[in-house]
Amino acid sequence: MDRDSINGFVAPANFVREGKLELLNTAGNVVTIDLKDIKVVYFVREFGDADSPSRKTFTTRPRTEGLWVRLRFKDNEVLEGMMPNDLSLDTAEGFLINPPDLRSNTQRLFVPRSALESLTVLAVIGATRRHRRGVPEDAGQVPLFGE
Repeated sequence: MDRDSINGFVAPANFVREGKLELLNTAGNVVTIDLKDIKVVYFVREFGDADSPSRKTFTTRPRTEGLWVRLRFKDNEVLEGMMPNDLSLDTAEGFLINPPDLRSNTQRLFVPRSALESLTVLAVIGATRRHRRGVPEDAGQVPLFGE
């Protein structure tokens, strides 16, 4: 939360344990950090000076499937991203977000719930359903209401 950053590696699935982030820093030491002290965890392609995404909002409506969300942090910074439309992937500790620009160094973000003031779902973007031609409707379905 104090804008200091630590480079390191986390386990892909279980990087949060008992309210703390477990991180293997570049010196090879395991470091644990309380989630209340973390604003964002950046999953990056390679370590560098500027880990925060250059673009924080979408310029147009996203085309990928999922939830288009706007995050407002406690310091009033705003960030948009995409989340999977699957409740089983949400954790009690925070949210995994795909940033607006997937071609940047930042591939994914983990945002602890304690760092957020609000999370707003802007849109639910799903795959369009296509009707198959030549496939008859299911005749086994009984109509419930007289039409």
